[in-house]
Amino acid sequence: MEEELRNLSKYAFCFLFFLCSSLLCTLAAVQLFSSHGSQISIFYSLLLIKDLYVHFPQISAVFSALLNEPMPKWVLAVKVLVFGVLLHVYGYKDVLPRFVVLALYCLHIYLEAELVLVFVGAVVSTLLGCDIEPVFNEPYLATSLQDFWSRRWNLMVSAVLRSAVHIPVQPNIAVLVGVMASFLVSGLMHELIYFYAIRLPPTWEVTCFFVLQGVATTSEMVVKRTLRWTPPHRAVSGLAVMAFVSVTGVWLFLPQLLRNNVHERATSECLLVIDFAKRKLFISSS
Repeated sequence: MEEELRNLSKYAFCFLFFLCSSLLCTLAAVQLFSSHGSQISIFYSLLLIKDLYVHFPQISAVFSALLNEPMPKWVLAVKVLVFGVLLHVYGYKDVLPRFVVLALYCLHIYLEAELVLVFVGAVVSTLLGCDIEPVFNEPYLATSLQDFWSRRWNLMVSAVLRSAVHIPVQPNIAVLVGVMASFLVSGLMHELIYFYAIRLPPTWEVTCFFVLQGVATTSEMVVKRTLRWTPPHRAVSGLAVMAFVSVTGVWLFLPQLLRNNVHERATSECLLVIDFAKRKLFISSS
């Protein structure tokens, strides 16, 4: 067990570097990084991929089973590599078209959120000796907004809102009202997170984002039920879903963070953590 914890700690600190080098603001929202820092983060991302195949096979507990079932190690390695490439590309954001940078932000949100939660779930699973359900279910494969929000994106929060808001509201009023109530509560929760991160009065942009998603999702449900509408090919519908969520996210979800330079404050704090980790772990072990 001691050897397993040692291997787990090596992986954890490697993972900590690229988590901190990207900006962990409001559940992995957005970041801008210098070109020098991006090159270092690429190195540690590759180091992490190496550890996925060197140290993980030495961990025989639930940790390895967790990564083998919900997310195979090669899939996790690819996502880590893509994440490292994103950090490197941010160093050239000044020469990239604005829409490309914004698209990378949207991809960044998904990758960082999933990698963070996979790591946390793996640690909890190892410590408690129980299986942890995956939080994401490949949201880029969603074929509708209902599929995206209820069955693929942040399943843990969806389950909580379903049991705490949607089900209590639904019997008394209607299914669609329960869906809208769930999106409204989610928006208010994100406003609170933004308040703690920015320390400024809310602008309600994030609430508007989730209310808009709720309106679009309920409208989609009504069309499916009343018109018996047959959706297009899954490739077409999938691209439409990703485009809608990304465009509305850039419009309403990200502006507060960009306006208030949350990424700059988060970068300085993360660099302090990185420096501490390097001094305490890598120097002491050499």
